[in-house]
Amino acid sequence: MQKVTLRRQRMSDAKRFYEILSSPRFIYFNRPTSLQDEITFLSLNKEKQRQNFEHSFTILLQGAIVGGCGVKIDQHRPFIGELGYFIDEQHWGRGIASEAIALLEPFTFERLELERLTIMTHTKNIASQRVAVKSGFSREGMLKKAIAIENKLHDAYLYAKIQQQRP
Repeated sequence: MQKVTLRRQRMSDAKRFYEILSSPRFIYFNRPTSLQDEITFLSLNKEKQRQNFEHSFTILLQGAIVGGCGVKIDQHRPFIGELGYFIDEQHWGRGIASEAIALLEPFTFERLELERLTIMTHTKNIASQRVAVKSGFSREGMLKKAIAIENKLHDAYLYAKIQQQRP
């Protein structure tokens, strides 16, 4: 039985995150172009958390880093958070992202007191769409030119879950 846990991201996660995200199979979001990019990104986490802009977590499987997840708070509608996640391709298809979302949800609804969670997926990212549905999110529609990847705009499906939908 796999044991998935979450903890706050640390600067020491940078190398492992860069290894995971450097895979050419990660095509549905912008990847760091260098280890320094990842270090810079992680160095901003505490301030983003302090300002309640973003809360980022490391996904651990049996204590080993296998990905990351988090929630970005909509600054115009602070009752809404957008979830994001990535998993090492060696662990794709094992339900780890869904387990991470299940662990993250109580934090978002109870501690952050969000009322609505969203997940945006590239229209071709079938695996991420399955994660959203498996996690109890409903597809609400397609957003035209909603995701920027390498300076190109792409359509995205919007999935959402409101607090009352939680079991």
